[in-house]
Amino acid sequence: MICNALTIDVEDYFQVSAFAQHIPRSSWDGLSCRVERNIDRILVLLDAHEIKATFFTLGWIAERYPSMVKKIVENGHELASHGYAHHRVTELSREQFYDDIARSKSLLEEIGGQSVLGYRAPSFSINGNNLWAMECLEEAGYRYSSSIYPVKHDHYGMPDAPRFAFNPENTRGILELPVTTVRLFGRNIPAGGGGYFRLWPYAISRWFLQRVNRIDQQPAIFYFHPWEIDPDQPRQAGISLKTHFRHYLNLGRMEKRLGTLARHFKWDRMDRVFLQRTE
Repeated sequence: MICNALTIDVEDYFQVSAFAQHIPRSSWDGLSCRVERNIDRILVLLDAHEIKATFFTLGWIAERYPSMVKKIVENGHELASHGYAHHRVTELSREQFYDDIARSKSLLEEIGGQSVLGYRAPSFSINGNNLWAMECLEEAGYRYSSSIYPVKHDHYGMPDAPRFAFNPENTRGILELPVTTVRLFGRNIPAGGGGYFRLWPYAISRWFLQRVNRIDQQPAIFYFHPWEIDPDQPRQAGISLKTHFRHYLNLGRMEKRLGTLARHFKWDRMDRVFLQRTE
């Protein structure tokens, strides 16, 4: 059985990019965080199924909840970077991006006591217009990125990118590991978790992942957020119907679906699934 990579993007409900126009970063410190309790539930779920995963963690979160970060590491999971303050790469200059990824890497390594090899851009915001970001990641000492989603989407995506692991142009030491898609009807269909996992009936998501394992003979990369298992989180006012639908759909069903997913596939950390294959 092919071993897939399970990943968690560690951010709180008020830090999602879709809320950025409604919740300024300057207000974050005044909001009630729920990430610790949700991470505790995720750790219990993973332990019950004897799964190790990769936690792409915001530096902002790690700085305020170092004991949570240490708990992730103590439970045998991989600690990776999600940047510092959830800035999309498209919002940053090259210099600002380098400062962000270097700051978050140093902070996470100091708290977690282990090397941070992986990075995931907020909102999968590396695309054909800012591939210089890969050079920055290499310079900062990262080994891999999971920042490109080879789909067409209104907020992100690079549909012409390779669907599976590749070395970006002008880099030698960085491996890009795109979130999983399936190729159907001449286009890439999202199959790697997040809101789509809450949208599709579970049987469809399972079929997608099985297809990647059996037909493509490739490991899948699946992701979700701690706030996706938290139906009691505060509701944000003033957002569009589309944003409301995407963010709140099926939150109450997510944790049970994750348990089912854990039983149906073999899972491990990103570094062990991918880096050990290339060494």
